[in-house]
Amino acid sequence: MKKIILFNLLISAVVFPQEDLKQKEKALRVSTDITFEANKELAENDFIDAEVNYRRAISKSNENTAAPYNLGNAYYNKESFSEAFGRFKEAGELASDKPVKHKAFHNMGNVFMKNKEYAKAIEAYKEALRNDPNDEETRYNLALAKELLKKDKDNQNKDDNKENKDQEDKKDKNQDQQDQGDNKDENKGDPKNEENDKDSNDGDKGDEEKEENKKGDGEEKEEEKKQPEQGDQQQQKQPRPNQLSEQQIKNLLEAMQNEEKKVKEKMDAQKVKGAKTKTEKDW
Repeated sequence: MKKIILFNLLISAVVFPQEDLKQKEKALRVSTDITFEANKELAENDFIDAEVNYRRAISKSNENTAAPYNLGNAYYNKESFSEAFGRFKEAGELASDKPVKHKAFHNMGNVFMKNKEYAKAIEAYKEALRNDPNDEETRYNLALAKELLKKDKDNQNKDDNKENKDQEDKKDKNQDQQDQGDNKDENKGDPKNEENDKDSNDGDKGDEEKEENKKGDGEEKEEEKKQPEQGDQQQQKQPRPNQLSEQQIKNLLEAMQNEEKKVKEKMDAQKVKGAKTKTEKDW
């Protein structure tokens, strides 16, 4: 019984792998034919039908690395980089020969470069060179990715330093404003500062008064300059203090005549009174 079972298992081990291999070969042939049809449609700019056939070819056989690789190129040319990266990765994982792996990782690096993911691009190009160290295009792309990564880091450091500086400047500005506010509050309640402010205001007022006095003095001086001229004119028109005018002289003469007249009348009266005879009694 055991021998029969072992025999049957042995038969299965021999028969089924051969049948499985034939099925895989057949599936690969069908997938390859569909891939050729898709390549033709893509060359004729029929992207929609080409995409459909590439997908069919991929579903028919997982050994056909040309179908996902070519579909990845089609997506890349359409700038659908996310879809392109997925298909390149699929081709690289399915491929068993180094030339296909090299192309797949090379193109994965190109997708990373388009997305400015330079660190990931460097790793993809390195993996591509492991499968084909002599590819100069991959080597150039690797050097370019390294240079762009370095430049990107330098720019990032500059931006970080600028941001930090801006934050420090803003912090210092806020601190200065806060200090000024504190000083105002302190000075507001300080009687000395209020007195100083008052003195300062008084000083300003004093300066204004001085300016006005100065201005007034100037005006008075101007008036004094003008007054002598006016005084000369008045002196010409008016008599001097020791000199009498004609009217004053006339009035004075009249007063003297009146006074002389009164004196004369008084003397005449006394004469008349003295001339009376004195009556003597005859005893």
